[in-house]
Amino acid sequence: MSDPRSRNEPATRSTNTQGVDMKLEVAVLPVSDVDRAKRFYSELGWRLDADFTRADGSRAVQLTPPGSPASIQLNSAPLYYLVVSDIEAARAEFEAHGVDVSEVFHRGAKGRISGPDPERPSYGSLATFSDPDGNAWLVQQVTKRLPGRVDGDTTFASSRDLASALRRAAAAHGEHEKRTGKHDDNWPDWYADYIVREQAGQDLPE
Repeated sequence: MSDPRSRNEPATRSTNTQGVDMKLEVAVLPVSDVDRAKRFYSELGWRLDADFTRADGSRAVQLTPPGSPASIQLNSAPLYYLVVSDIEAARAEFEAHGVDVSEVFHRGAKGRISGPDPERPSYGSLATFSDPDGNAWLVQQVTKRLPGRVDGDTTFASSRDLASALRRAAAAHGEHEKRTGKHDDNWPDWYADYIVREQAGQDLPE
């Protein structure tokens, strides 16, 4: 006997056909008073991740609910953040799906500057797009977390995400061996330490 659900529900596939992992990281909440909102959410016990001034003069205030993998930021207009490990690959994927995505840019004192940040810092290279209803998205390249941003176990959303972390660890370990001038037999522990520190936003091993 056939499954009765098959007559009423369309077939779905769970296979992820995308080539780039994209994480919904932040929802920007429009508020009239940032400091008042900051106090409200802090008193709820939400962790304060950041409160600083960006290169373009805008203020970044970010908080995270207890146990949540996603955060909020407080500003005057709504915005949604997607985090990727490779901004150029993510932009190419959006274009392949017919999305009108901006060029990659970074922030400067006078606003947007074309191209990725030349120093390639984490959080430095960005792109934007909007959906048909005008919801704005900011795509941000993150390879090393800000201190305090992650307070749980090290986890990865997919094998691609883990592979990217292993490649960064391998490149850093190669530089480590150049500095020491010898082969490191303890490389698995070094890799593990590097990856955990990178995801937690801590100082990386040398």
